[in-house]
Amino acid sequence: MAHTPRLTLELAILLHTQRVAALGTLDAQGLPFVSMVPYAIALEPGVLVLHVSGLAAHTGNMARAPDVSTLVMRAEVAGEPVHALQRVTISARAETLAPEHALYAACRAAYLHRFPEAEPMTQLPDFRFVALHLQQARQVAGFGAARSVDAETLQEALRTLP
Repeated sequence: MAHTPRLTLELAILLHTQRVAALGTLDAQGLPFVSMVPYAIALEPGVLVLHVSGLAAHTGNMARAPDVSTLVMRAEVAGEPVHALQRVTISARAETLAPEHALYAACRAAYLHRFPEAEPMTQLPDFRFVALHLQQARQVAGFGAARSVDAETLQEALRTLP
């Protein structure tokens, strides 16, 4: 069995245990826009999966400018310093998936495995799945424990089940 470095294991735990990310997109004027999105992980294509409404501002933003950023972080714990919260900021490229796309079935299955209550929304015509292809990241694993993460290490973290 291959050894997984400690920070990569912590990154895997963070990504697999949290279910919500802050999604940063650029609006039509090039201004930053941040929204909350639930996300799933599709292991085989190695992407984060969003299920978004065509009515949402971030959906139009991703269609115009597919380079996005996500922030996933642990929840704040009362009495603990917030500066040490584990978090990762990921740069990614958003790809909207049509039902005939090769990744569609795997992404849909991953999302519904994590959020089975969302199944009725998948029947609504204005909702679509978006695959976030991970490019690089900045991980903070605690106070004084930060590093840059390349795409290969991100893929390793996604495929490492805690």
